[in-house]
Amino acid sequence: MPVITSRQHSLIKLLIKLEKSSQHRKKSNLTLLDGIHLIQIYSSVLGTPEHLVVSQSYIDDTANRRFISMLFGDALSEVIVISDALFKQISPVKNPTGILALIAIPDLTPDVSIKKESFSVLLETIQDPGNLGSILRSAAAANARDIYLSPHCADAWSPKTLRAAMGAHFFLRIHENSDLQTVAAQFAGMVITTSIQASKNLFEISLAGPIAFVFGNEGAGLSKEIIKACDENISIPMPGKTESLNAAAAAAICFFEKVRQDSVHTISGKV
Repeated sequence: MPVITSRQHSLIKLLIKLEKSSQHRKKSNLTLLDGIHLIQIYSSVLGTPEHLVVSQSYIDDTANRRFISMLFGDALSEVIVISDALFKQISPVKNPTGILALIAIPDLTPDVSIKKESFSVLLETIQDPGNLGSILRSAAAANARDIYLSPHCADAWSPKTLRAAMGAHFFLRIHENSDLQTVAAQFAGMVITTSIQASKNLFEISLAGPIAFVFGNEGAGLSKEIIKACDENISIPMPGKTESLNAAAAAAICFFEKVRQDSVHTISGKV
């Protein structure tokens, strides 16, 4: 297989732009998947990526070649090979795995109204890609479906967010640059946010039926406007001495309390 060694190659320039620039990802509607785990999940849900990019040492390994052949069939002949030194320069991680996929950002937005949704998450100006990815991962695990991101949130399709979410993107419908007040106003169920000053706590309210949880910026929290748009403001009990929870941790607790309550209701309904 021919090996790309020049940083001036058009593909290398594209990969560098996609790794570094959210504007270029949005303009081109392309992004990068780093590592075989993300690529496997993408392939199982959405099909074979159009382009695989590997380091020379990765493809020289017999086990790796066999694995790619098993996973992608004839796509092995279409693999783009890059020298190890160049791959390190373009990889979004310090210790490259040796394999990337170049994919089109999937359009997972459904043609349904907000009123039909049953479990949604609204995120206002979440800044950290790791936090955003963790929230998406927990949301997918809890079977949430629609995620609404306000303007100025971290890029949902950046390599950092994708790695933190570990494939959750491909099980969710992600709506970027959303007007959260409009979403909250049109949502058919209860819209809930959290606050340490709230009089009710998470374990005292019913989460049956359509629920939308709202979480805000790691430092500033939620705007007054979105708080007013919520139906319930609840706290998460914290018997320890810390003052607050990380946004991703708070989200996971809320999501899985809904899972727990739904499970109890399902079991009760069968008895």
